[in-house]
Amino acid sequence: MSLIEVKGLSKTYRSFKKAPGFSGAIKGLFRRDYEVIPAVKAVSFNIEAGELVGFLGPNGAGKTTTLKMLSGLLYPTDGSANVMGYVPWKRPDGYRRQFALLLGQKNQLWWDLPAYESLLLNAKIYGLAKDDFEKTVDELTNLLDVASKLRVMVRELSLGQRMKFELIASLLHHPKLLLLDEPTIGLDVVSQKTVREFLKDYNRNRGTTMMLTSHYMADIQALCERVIIIDQGQLTFDGELSAVVDRFADHKIVTIQWDGVVQQSDRWFGQLGEVVELEEGRVKLKVSRAKVITACKQLLETIPVSDIDISELPIEEVIGEAFKGETSK
Repeated sequence: MSLIEVKGLSKTYRSFKKAPGFSGAIKGLFRRDYEVIPAVKAVSFNIEAGELVGFLGPNGAGKTTTLKMLSGLLYPTDGSANVMGYVPWKRPDGYRRQFALLLGQKNQLWWDLPAYESLLLNAKIYGLAKDDFEKTVDELTNLLDVASKLRVMVRELSLGQRMKFELIASLLHHPKLLLLDEPTIGLDVVSQKTVREFLKDYNRNRGTTMMLTSHYMADIQALCERVIIIDQGQLTFDGELSAVVDRFADHKIVTIQWDGVVQQSDRWFGQLGEVVELEEGRVKLKVSRAKVITACKQLLETIPVSDIDISELPIEEVIGEAFKGETSK
């Protein structure tokens, strides 16, 4: 049996539609009109133990709602989920001790306590032995390079340091499942890299199953071989990240450099592909896959090329095409 089994999971919200003005407010006291808003629509997928899966989609796609249902914070409108043999929204104690949910825009640490005391409070909640707690904190704080900040008030920590301690708090009880919702949001490049490397090593060494949502495609590229794409509440893709590139990246980037002066104009380069950048001695073109060889041949025959590079589209653009392509169907 898969660690996570989701079948036809749906969630709808009922939103009150208020008529404008004072008369609308009075009318709403006696008769209310509601609008049904679907957040998740019949989503189904399985995740095996030890997988690290990217859960992608544009804002409002239903990612966070799905994670909250899997963590038991929300009841679904329809469908079922089985996580480690438990129904999440029944919130049995055995389940709550085996998973963790980390929301990048929500704090679980106490703002006015030192980081160590916040972690200690979490340990008491989970009933952790002191020796186990101290060993885990020592190991994780050293891995994330925040051991020197344990006695600092949470409110005085930088955003990157706070997120690292949030991550430590989520892992204190050694969960089998870690649900991560935008864990690197707002972090600087160095902190993002540190968190990514930590998650990758932790997944590899501990076998902890992880679901990760992120708008930073560097997170997805570095961590996830498999991605699930959800858009407007519906699952639109489930497979390897490389398959997303093969399916939606129908262009490549051709970059050439040359010595001396060339007479070719923007219009001439535009006949070969979309001009992304053009400067003295260098041009970058977005060329259809089917025309890459032809375009390169013309460039080499016409221009004194000193260097040429052919690369895939940035993953951000590929994922953007995936969202746009599936939405337009």
